[in-house]
Amino acid sequence: MGKALHRYDMVTDGDRIVVGLSGGKDSLTMMFVLHERLARIPIKYKLFAVYIDPGFDGGFSRPLKSYCEKMGYQLRIEYTDYGLLGHSSQNRENPCFLCSRLRRKRLFEIADEFGCNKVALGHNKDDIIETLFLNMFYSGEISTMVPAQSFFQGRLTVIRPLAFVDEAKIRSFADDNNFPDFENPCPSAKVSKRQEIKTFLNQLYHSNKKIKGNIFNSLHRVKTDYLLK
Repeated sequence: MGKALHRYDMVTDGDRIVVGLSGGKDSLTMMFVLHERLARIPIKYKLFAVYIDPGFDGGFSRPLKSYCEKMGYQLRIEYTDYGLLGHSSQNRENPCFLCSRLRRKRLFEIADEFGCNKVALGHNKDDIIETLFLNMFYSGEISTMVPAQSFFQGRLTVIRPLAFVDEAKIRSFADDNNFPDFENPCPSAKVSKRQEIKTFLNQLYHSNKKIKGNIFNSLHRVKTDYLLK
């Protein structure tokens, strides 16, 4: 994570950062490290954890709030109906796409409200690879998430500090630090297109341990002269 932060100059002195907490191991790990490193680095920044509750029954907003208070994090919970809307008959798009887009928009609005110049999201190395294949298979384009990206003429930057970290290492880190296990109440959590891609890729990874690294490295070595125009 430190390697990604330094390579892309993600965090600088005086930054005000909204941290998108989902309750999953990725975002909890990101928040833990961003908070912990403040005590041992020469720069200072402020963290504002935000959880966008999608509105499903059986949510975990209150337990997440209690956990954050115990850890000394400042958490804002934003109650919405984005998940319900995404799965309603009114939505003609992919449920995950609409819900994600609405949550991201709300995070940007809250960042502006807090006077923040950064939004940190917990996407990891596996997420970046999976997004590459999702976009190829279902959007007909070669693209993925990037570790740092500016919006609104540079007023806001989205950063992904876990961009270089394998999902398996994050799970191990979360277990070692006894992070809580919040169950995702979203009905699409285990049947999404992303999950299909994850299963497909894991089969490839098991057949050859070099495949994941080769795919990720290829994103840094794009030969545009050998792509169709």
